[in-house]
Amino acid sequence: MPTLRSLECLIAVLDAGSITDAAAALHMSQPALSHQLVALEREIGAPVVERLPRGVRATAIGRAIESDARAALTAAARVVDSGRSVARGEAGRLRLACAESLTASLLAPVLRTWIRRHPAVRIHLTEAASADDLVHHLESGAADLAFGPRPTRWNGAEELIGSEEVIAVLPADHPLCERDRLTFNDLRHQPLVHYHPDNGLSDWLDAEAARHGVALAPVVRVRQAATAAHLAASGLGIALVPTTAVATSAPGTLKHLDPTLSRDLLCLIATPADPLLRRFTADILERGIPITASVRMKLA
Repeated sequence: MPTLRSLECLIAVLDAGSITDAAAALHMSQPALSHQLVALEREIGAPVVERLPRGVRATAIGRAIESDARAALTAAARVVDSGRSVARGEAGRLRLACAESLTASLLAPVLRTWIRRHPAVRIHLTEAASADDLVHHLESGAADLAFGPRPTRWNGAEELIGSEEVIAVLPADHPLCERDRLTFNDLRHQPLVHYHPDNGLSDWLDAEAARHGVALAPVVRVRQAATAAHLAASGLGIALVPTTAVATSAPGTLKHLDPTLSRDLLCLIATPADPLLRRFTADILERGIPITASVRMKLA
Protein backbone atom coordinates (compact mmCIF):
# COMPACT_ATOMS: atom_id res chain seq x y z
CA MET A 1 0.00 0.00 0.00
CA PRO A 2 1.39 3.45 -0.86
CA THR A 3 2.60 5.54 2.06
CA LEU A 4 1.37 9.05 2.65
CA ARG A 5 4.96 10.23 2.26
CA SER A 6 5.22 8.77 -1.25
CA LEU A 7 1.90 10.39 -2.24
CA GLU A 8 3.11 13.69 -0.77
CA CYS A 9 6.27 13.44 -2.89
CA LEU A 10 4.25 12.73 -6.02
CA ILE A 11 2.01 15.76 -5.53
CA ALA A 12 4.98 17.99 -4.73
CA VAL A 13 6.70 16.89 -7.95
CA LEU A 14 3.58 17.43 -10.03
CA ASP A 15 3.05 20.88 -8.52
CA ALA A 16 6.68 21.95 -8.92
CA GLY A 17 7.35 20.22 -12.26
CA SER A 18 10.80 19.46 -10.93
CA ILE A 19 12.33 16.90 -8.58
CA THR A 20 14.86 19.48 -7.42
CA ASP A 21 12.21 22.07 -6.53
CA ALA A 22 9.91 19.46 -4.98
CA ALA A 23 12.71 18.15 -2.76
CA ALA A 24 13.48 21.69 -1.61
CA ALA A 25 9.80 22.35 -0.83
CA LEU A 26 9.62 19.18 1.27
CA HIS A 27 13.04 19.77 2.89
CA MET A 28 14.29 16.46 1.51
CA SER A 29 17.32 15.41 -0.49
CA GLN A 30 16.73 14.63 -4.17
CA PRO A 31 17.79 10.97 -3.75
CA ALA A 32 15.33 10.53 -0.84
CA LEU A 33 12.48 11.99 -2.90
CA SER A 34 13.40 9.87 -5.91
CA HIS A 35 13.41 6.80 -3.67
CA GLN A 36 9.83 7.60 -2.58
CA LEU A 37 8.71 7.90 -6.21
CA VAL A 38 10.39 4.61 -7.11
CA ALA A 39 8.65 2.90 -4.19
CA LEU A 40 5.28 4.27 -5.34
CA GLU A 41 5.89 3.14 -8.92
CA ARG A 42 6.92 -0.30 -7.67
CA GLU A 43 3.68 -0.51 -5.66
CA ILE A 44 1.56 0.50 -8.67
CA GLY A 45 3.57 -1.44 -11.23
CA ALA A 46 3.94 1.46 -13.65
CA PRO A 47 5.74 4.84 -13.83
CA VAL A 48 3.86 7.83 -12.43
CA VAL A 49 6.15 10.58 -13.74
CA GLU A 50 8.16 10.98 -16.91
CA ARG A 51 11.66 12.39 -16.59
CA LEU A 52 12.28 15.10 -19.18
CA PRO A 53 15.50 16.93 -20.09
CA ARG A 54 14.16 19.80 -18.03
CA GLY A 55 11.89 18.74 -15.23
CA VAL A 56 9.22 16.02 -15.05
CA ARG A 57 5.59 15.56 -15.98
CA ALA A 58 2.89 13.12 -14.97
CA THR A 59 2.32 9.98 -16.98
CA ALA A 60 -1.21 8.81 -17.76
CA ILE A 61 -1.02 6.72 -14.57
CA GLY A 62 0.19 9.73 -12.60
CA ARG A 63 -2.66 11.87 -13.89
CA ALA A 64 -5.17 9.12 -13.07
CA ILE A 65 -4.12 8.84 -9.44
CA GLU A 66 -3.46 12.53 -8.81
CA SER A 67 -6.94 13.43 -7.50
CA ASP A 68 -7.08 10.40 -5.18
CA ALA A 69 -3.58 11.18 -3.92
CA ARG A 70 -4.60 14.76 -3.12
CA ALA A 71 -7.77 13.51 -1.38
CA ALA A 72 -5.74 11.06 0.72
CA LEU A 73 -3.37 13.82 1.83
CA THR A 74 -6.31 16.12 2.66
CA ALA A 75 -7.97 13.36 4.68
CA ALA A 76 -4.72 12.66 6.54
CA ALA A 77 -4.36 16.35 7.38
CA ARG A 78 -7.96 16.32 8.66
CA VAL A 79 -7.12 13.37 10.90
CA VAL A 80 -4.22 15.27 12.43
CA ASP A 81 -6.25 18.46 12.84
CA SER A 82 -9.11 16.55 14.48
CA GLY A 83 -6.74 14.79 16.86
CA ARG A 84 -5.08 18.04 17.84
CA SER A 85 -8.46 19.70 18.40
CA VAL A 86 -9.51 16.90 20.74
CA ALA A 87 -6.20 17.08 22.58
CA ARG A 88 -6.74 20.82 23.09
CA GLY A 89 -10.27 20.20 24.38
CA GLU A 90 -11.82 21.90 21.35
CA ALA A 91 -13.64 18.80 20.08
CA GLY A 92 -14.24 15.13 20.84
CA ARG A 93 -16.45 13.11 23.13
CA LEU A 94 -16.29 12.38 26.86
CA ARG A 95 -18.15 9.33 28.16
CA LEU A 96 -18.48 9.59 31.92
CA ALA A 97 -19.86 7.21 34.53
CA CYS A 98 -20.52 8.49 38.04
CA ALA A 99 -21.84 7.16 41.33
CA GLU A 100 -25.38 8.49 41.77
CA SER A 101 -24.55 10.25 45.04
CA LEU A 102 -21.73 12.24 43.40
CA THR A 103 -23.35 13.47 40.19
CA ALA A 104 -24.80 16.69 41.57
CA SER A 105 -22.08 17.60 44.07
CA LEU A 106 -18.82 16.51 42.42
CA LEU A 107 -19.52 16.28 38.71
CA ALA A 108 -22.13 18.97 37.96
CA PRO A 109 -19.95 22.03 38.79
CA VAL A 110 -17.06 20.72 36.66
CA LEU A 111 -19.42 19.83 33.80
CA ARG A 112 -20.95 23.31 33.92
CA THR A 113 -17.50 24.86 33.43
CA TRP A 114 -16.53 22.36 30.72
CA ILE A 115 -19.66 22.94 28.67
CA ARG A 116 -18.98 26.68 28.76
CA ARG A 117 -15.27 26.40 27.92
CA HIS A 118 -15.44 23.45 25.51
CA PRO A 119 -18.79 23.71 23.72
CA ALA A 120 -17.69 21.39 20.89
CA VAL A 121 -16.92 18.49 23.26
CA ARG A 122 -19.88 16.11 23.43
CA ILE A 123 -20.50 14.67 26.89
CA HIS A 124 -22.39 11.48 27.68
CA LEU A 125 -23.11 10.75 31.34
CA THR A 126 -24.24 7.47 32.91
CA GLU A 127 -25.07 7.12 36.61
CA ALA A 128 -24.30 3.92 38.51
CA ALA A 129 -25.52 2.56 41.81
CA SER A 130 -22.26 0.89 42.84
CA ALA A 131 -18.51 1.06 42.30
CA ASP A 132 -18.51 -2.33 40.58
CA ASP A 133 -21.11 -1.01 38.12
CA LEU A 134 -18.66 1.78 37.28
CA VAL A 135 -15.98 -0.81 36.47
CA HIS A 136 -18.43 -2.64 34.21
CA HIS A 137 -19.04 0.57 32.23
CA LEU A 138 -15.28 1.05 31.78
CA GLU A 139 -14.49 -2.54 30.87
CA SER A 140 -17.37 -2.78 28.40
CA GLY A 141 -16.14 0.34 26.62
CA ALA A 142 -19.25 2.34 27.51
CA ALA A 143 -17.29 4.91 29.56
CA ASP A 144 -13.85 6.55 29.47
CA LEU A 145 -13.82 7.93 33.02
CA ALA A 146 -15.65 6.82 36.15
CA PHE A 147 -16.05 8.57 39.51
CA GLY A 148 -17.01 6.85 42.73
CA PRO A 149 -15.86 4.82 45.73
CA ARG A 150 -13.17 2.17 45.47
CA PRO A 151 -14.46 -0.92 43.62
CA THR A 152 -13.80 -4.48 44.71
CA ARG A 153 -11.69 -4.99 41.59
CA TRP A 154 -10.01 -2.64 39.15
CA ASN A 155 -6.60 -3.14 37.56
CA GLY A 156 -6.52 0.05 35.50
CA ALA A 157 -5.29 3.56 36.15
CA GLU A 158 -6.83 5.57 38.96
CA GLU A 159 -6.47 8.90 40.75
CA LEU A 160 -7.50 9.55 44.35
CA ILE A 161 -9.94 12.46 44.51
CA GLY A 162 -10.05 12.41 48.30
CA SER A 163 -11.67 10.83 51.32
CA GLU A 164 -15.39 11.33 51.90
CA GLU A 165 -16.91 11.20 55.37
CA VAL A 166 -20.16 9.35 56.06
CA ILE A 167 -22.33 11.04 58.70
CA ALA A 168 -25.59 10.35 60.50
CA VAL A 169 -28.75 12.31 59.66
CA LEU A 170 -31.42 12.36 62.41
CA PRO A 171 -34.79 14.03 62.91
CA ALA A 172 -34.35 17.25 64.85
CA ASP A 173 -36.28 15.85 67.85
CA HIS A 174 -34.46 12.50 68.04
CA PRO A 175 -33.10 11.65 71.54
CA LEU A 176 -29.65 10.90 70.10
CA CYS A 177 -29.35 14.54 68.97
CA GLU A 178 -27.96 15.25 72.44
CA ARG A 179 -24.82 13.23 71.64
CA ASP A 180 -21.76 14.95 70.19
CA ARG A 181 -21.02 11.89 68.05
CA LEU A 182 -22.79 8.61 67.37
CA THR A 183 -21.27 5.14 67.57
CA PHE A 184 -22.53 2.07 65.79
CA ASN A 185 -23.63 0.82 69.17
CA ASP A 186 -25.94 3.87 69.38
CA LEU A 187 -27.55 2.64 66.17
CA ARG A 188 -28.36 -0.78 67.59
CA HIS A 189 -32.13 -1.39 67.30
CA GLN A 190 -32.65 2.11 65.87
CA PRO A 191 -34.93 2.37 62.81
CA LEU A 192 -32.61 3.00 59.88
CA VAL A 193 -33.32 4.54 56.51
CA HIS A 194 -31.15 2.09 54.60
CA TYR A 195 -30.22 1.52 50.96
CA HIS A 196 -31.50 -0.76 48.25
CA PRO A 197 -29.20 -3.79 47.76
CA ASP A 198 -28.26 -2.45 44.30
CA ASN A 199 -26.67 0.59 45.97
CA GLY A 200 -23.09 -0.19 47.00
CA LEU A 201 -23.63 1.68 50.29
CA SER A 202 -25.95 -1.08 51.47
CA ASP A 203 -23.41 -3.91 51.74
CA TRP A 204 -20.60 -1.58 52.79
CA LEU A 205 -22.53 -0.08 55.73
CA ASP A 206 -23.75 -3.53 56.80
CA ALA A 207 -20.14 -4.75 56.82
CA GLU A 208 -18.93 -1.71 58.79
CA ALA A 209 -21.71 -2.19 61.36
CA ALA A 210 -20.92 -5.92 61.65
CA ARG A 211 -17.28 -5.05 62.41
CA HIS A 212 -18.64 -3.25 65.48
CA GLY A 213 -20.92 -6.13 66.40
CA VAL A 214 -24.10 -4.35 65.26
CA ALA A 215 -26.81 -5.46 62.86
CA LEU A 216 -28.56 -2.49 61.26
CA ALA A 217 -32.38 -2.42 61.39
CA PRO A 218 -33.81 -1.02 58.12
CA VAL A 219 -37.26 0.50 58.33
CA VAL A 220 -37.23 1.45 54.64
CA ARG A 221 -34.75 1.07 51.78
CA VAL A 222 -34.08 3.71 49.11
CA ARG A 223 -31.78 3.97 46.10
CA GLN A 224 -30.52 7.53 46.57
CA ALA A 225 -28.46 8.85 49.50
CA ALA A 226 -30.09 12.29 49.18
CA THR A 227 -33.50 10.64 49.56
CA ALA A 228 -32.30 8.79 52.65
CA ALA A 229 -31.20 12.08 54.23
CA HIS A 230 -34.58 13.73 53.60
CA LEU A 231 -36.56 10.74 54.90
CA ALA A 232 -34.44 10.62 58.04
CA ALA A 233 -34.90 14.35 58.61
CA SER A 234 -38.67 13.92 58.23
CA GLY A 235 -38.78 11.44 61.11
CA LEU A 236 -38.55 7.96 59.58
CA GLY A 237 -35.33 7.06 61.36
CA ILE A 238 -31.59 7.59 61.11
CA ALA A 239 -29.69 7.60 57.82
CA LEU A 240 -25.97 7.15 57.22
CA VAL A 241 -25.17 9.45 54.33
CA PRO A 242 -21.98 10.58 52.53
CA THR A 243 -21.43 14.31 53.02
CA THR A 244 -21.47 14.83 49.25
CA ALA A 245 -25.09 13.65 49.15
CA VAL A 246 -26.35 16.03 51.83
CA ALA A 247 -28.14 18.94 50.20
CA THR A 248 -27.13 22.57 50.68
CA SER A 249 -30.14 23.01 52.95
CA ALA A 250 -28.71 20.21 55.17
CA PRO A 251 -32.00 18.69 56.41
CA GLY A 252 -32.30 17.35 59.94
CA THR A 253 -29.56 17.10 62.55
CA LEU A 254 -26.13 15.98 61.37
CA LYS A 255 -23.68 14.01 63.51
CA HIS A 256 -20.18 12.66 63.03
CA LEU A 257 -19.68 8.97 63.72
CA ASP A 258 -17.21 7.71 66.31
CA PRO A 259 -14.87 6.43 65.05
CA THR A 260 -15.07 8.54 61.90
CA LEU A 261 -16.37 6.57 58.95
CA SER A 262 -15.03 7.50 55.53
CA ARG A 263 -14.36 6.06 52.11
CA ASP A 264 -11.96 6.92 49.30
CA LEU A 265 -13.38 8.44 46.15
CA LEU A 266 -11.52 7.69 42.94
CA CYS A 267 -11.34 8.66 39.33
CA LEU A 268 -10.95 5.47 37.28
CA ILE A 269 -9.36 6.07 33.89
CA ALA A 270 -9.76 3.75 30.91
CA THR A 271 -7.02 5.37 28.79
CA PRO A 272 -4.63 7.40 30.97
CA ALA A 273 -2.58 8.65 27.99
CA ASP A 274 -5.60 10.36 26.40
CA PRO A 275 -5.04 14.14 26.74
CA LEU A 276 -8.78 14.93 26.80
CA LEU A 277 -9.32 12.51 29.70
CA ARG A 278 -6.29 13.93 31.49
CA ARG A 279 -7.70 17.46 31.20
CA PHE A 280 -11.06 16.50 32.67
CA THR A 281 -9.46 14.39 35.42
CA ALA A 282 -7.22 17.31 36.39
CA ASP A 283 -10.26 19.56 36.80
CA ILE A 284 -11.98 16.98 38.99
CA LEU A 285 -8.88 16.60 41.17
CA GLU A 286 -8.51 20.36 41.46
CA ARG A 287 -12.08 20.67 42.72
CA GLY A 288 -11.67 17.82 45.19
CA ILE A 289 -14.49 16.50 47.36
CA PRO A 290 -17.05 19.22 48.01
CA ILE A 291 -18.79 19.83 51.31
CA THR A 292 -21.24 22.71 51.63
CA ALA A 293 -20.83 25.45 54.21
CA SER A 294 -24.20 24.58 55.79
CA VAL A 295 -23.16 20.95 56.28
CA ARG A 296 -19.82 22.03 57.73
CA MET A 297 -21.60 24.41 60.12
CA LYS A 298 -24.10 21.78 61.30
CA LEU A 299 -21.31 19.31 61.95
CA ALA A 300 -19.17 21.80 63.88
